[in-house]
Amino acid sequence: MTKNKNGLRGLTLSALAAALLGALPAWAVDPFTLRDIRVEGLQRVEPGTVFASLPFRIGDQYSDDKGSTAIRSLFGLGLFSDIRLQINGDVLVVIVEERPTVADVSFSGIKEFDNDVLTKALRDIGLTEGRPFDKALADRAEQELKRQYINKSMYSAQVVTTVTPGERNRVNLNFSVVEGDVAKINEIRIVGNQAFSESTLRNLFDLDTGGWLSWYTKSDRYSRAKLNADIETLRSYYLTRGYLEFRIDSTQVAISPDKQDMSITLNITEGNRYVVSSVALEGEYLGKEEEFKSLITLEAGEAYNSENVTSTVKAFTDYFGAFGYAFAQVEATPEIDRVNKRVSFVLRAQPARRVYVRRINVEGNNRTRDEVVRREFRQLESAWYDSDRIRLSRDRVDRLGFFTEVGIDTQQVPGSPDQVDLTVSVVEKPTGNLSLGAGYSQAEQLSIIAGIRQENVFGSGNYLGIDINTSKFNRQLVLSTVDPYFTADGISRSIDAYYRTTRPYDTQSETGDYRLITKGASLRFGVPFTEADTVFFGAGVEQTTIEPGVFLPDAYRDYARDFGETSNTLPLTVGWSRDTRDSALVPTRGRLQRVNSELGVAGDARYVKASYQFQQYIPLSKQYTLAFNTELGLGKGFGGRPYPVFKNFFGGGLGSVRGFEQGTLGPVSPVANSLTGEGINIGGNRSIALSAEFITPFPGAGNDRSLRMFGFVDVGNVFGENDTRENAKDLRASVGVGLSWISPVGPLRFAVANPIRKFTGDKIQKFQFQIGTSF
Repeated sequence: MTKNKNGLRGLTLSALAAALLGALPAWAVDPFTLRDIRVEGLQRVEPGTVFASLPFRIGDQYSDDKGSTAIRSLFGLGLFSDIRLQINGDVLVVIVEERPTVADVSFSGIKEFDNDVLTKALRDIGLTEGRPFDKALADRAEQELKRQYINKSMYSAQVVTTVTPGERNRVNLNFSVVEGDVAKINEIRIVGNQAFSESTLRNLFDLDTGGWLSWYTKSDRYSRAKLNADIETLRSYYLTRGYLEFRIDSTQVAISPDKQDMSITLNITEGNRYVVSSVALEGEYLGKEEEFKSLITLEAGEAYNSENVTSTVKAFTDYFGAFGYAFAQVEATPEIDRVNKRVSFVLRAQPARRVYVRRINVEGNNRTRDEVVRREFRQLESAWYDSDRIRLSRDRVDRLGFFTEVGIDTQQVPGSPDQVDLTVSVVEKPTGNLSLGAGYSQAEQLSIIAGIRQENVFGSGNYLGIDINTSKFNRQLVLSTVDPYFTADGISRSIDAYYRTTRPYDTQSETGDYRLITKGASLRFGVPFTEADTVFFGAGVEQTTIEPGVFLPDAYRDYARDFGETSNTLPLTVGWSRDTRDSALVPTRGRLQRVNSELGVAGDARYVKASYQFQQYIPLSKQYTLAFNTELGLGKGFGGRPYPVFKNFFGGGLGSVRGFEQGTLGPVSPVANSLTGEGINIGGNRSIALSAEFITPFPGAGNDRSLRMFGFVDVGNVFGENDTRENAKDLRASVGVGLSWISPVGPLRFAVANPIRKFTGDKIQKFQFQIGTSF
């Protein structure tokens, strides 16, 4: 032990280390009882933080071991750059030197990133305002920033860190970045292919050497994650075409000396193409071997297809699940005959233990009440596990339209092999939205419709909507509310109240002042008869007034003359709906059918009005979907009364034949004293609209279901009672492309259409958009 001039015994960190190594036993301190502990050198750290880390207190025995433990504990806090222990008699003095604290983190030269993104990245590694600073942390921050740029294919980015001392032992950090240019892929090579051309295989990749859309998709920027995905796509391509032993031998990624160009080389071995020779079953199949055999998609004589193997195993597993065997093990074992290039499969099954569902948990529903999700479930708690009911439950929750994602996970209950818990994970979407519909034409310029809807009021699952249209030719106020579970059995109740004023559009209506005024209310109940079928019953009261004015169409004038300007009606409604779609917002499979009928049984108008809608979604792959939509309408008067002209169907525009102005297809009524000699579109009592869409992900969006493109073909028209079969041939048609986006304010659809079958006098509107449901 050494003594200083003041007689203090000093035990430095280096001396303590030497003592710990046992090299200099003279440094040892005889144990003694602590009378006091003092701390020196603190600036911002609270003394209590130091005392809490010491392994001893006043009155305890002090020893070398406890001293070294104290130093390690204090260094472990990460707050100090130096720590010394001094002993003055029976008093221990802890002398510390605090690390500088980060006062500010700034960036300069940043263009590719938002500052907030980089600030978060540094915060994740522990570098942020108010935290202790050391050089190692700054070096790690530099590497993290470079990693961020490498992920953006900016390999030449340089980062320089400047540390500026400030007051009270604080430092300011600035990261100066020279970003450089983006390294782009200039070559992708595939070596070893024989069955397929290199260009065919390269076209499978998301990565490429650049194209006209690369500025958006960034497909010419290298990404390890994207390359791995492309490798799996390549592997899947071969495995679904018979190449059972296909493999990737090596992957080489090279960058040019100037870090501007990159090349990718994949070395592959295709192997032989195998044909399935036979498929056999082994194991326990619950005495239902024939039922399981009907689920096999592998067929003898066809080329091996890994997707068929996977789908067969999944079908077997799901079928076991329908009987309560949630953890059934199914294995497809290939037996390869390389000489004859054939492969046989043995499907071995072990159903394990039958289980029942103990509990169903719901996660992610921050707004939506649990009961809204639970009442859609057909799998019950304390019941046998049933994969069919679970799948149906998932689809029913998805069809609510409140969530962008719905998933169900199965977890075995620890210690209970015959019990499982189900966790329903949902990602909520904004259900309150502003509804907009617009179109552009040379005659009317921009037309807009607005509405406010809440599909999930206060998380109850109820719908409340207000639609307001203040356009030049159609004005309306509609209040609607729907309670989908008016009764516990799932009977729904809908209430509507509306007030509409309408002037059919034409080029001379701006000078006309006639109107159709419709006001009324209705009550409707929906009764579910099966999981997919619902029948609707309802009644209402409605009043329609034809208010005469300049340029009133002759059809309205004649009806008002014969039956009065005001018609009071008591309509009864009956409808049927069957919905097996997997989603209400972005369906990819399933079918929707709807029949609605309206019967005017009392009042001034006697009529029947019926409509039918059919939608079919066919998944072509995980990414592509083919969709069909058919809508038919028919109206007829009875009791000696004609079909009311104000109940006509209209066609044209979104929801009908795109490319034509909204509501301008069909019969035209002459107008007395017309300035132009043209008539006005008044709709008709018969309508037809056919649509076909090919739906694909938006380029660069991957499998994001919320943003999709589609190409479409529309055919349709509206016909009047006096139209002959010859007139019925005058169908309009259009083709075009569109964009569908589940935006924060609702489903948004853009369409650019080109009419391919049109006639003189048709009103064309090539660009249209709408926020609302599909079709």
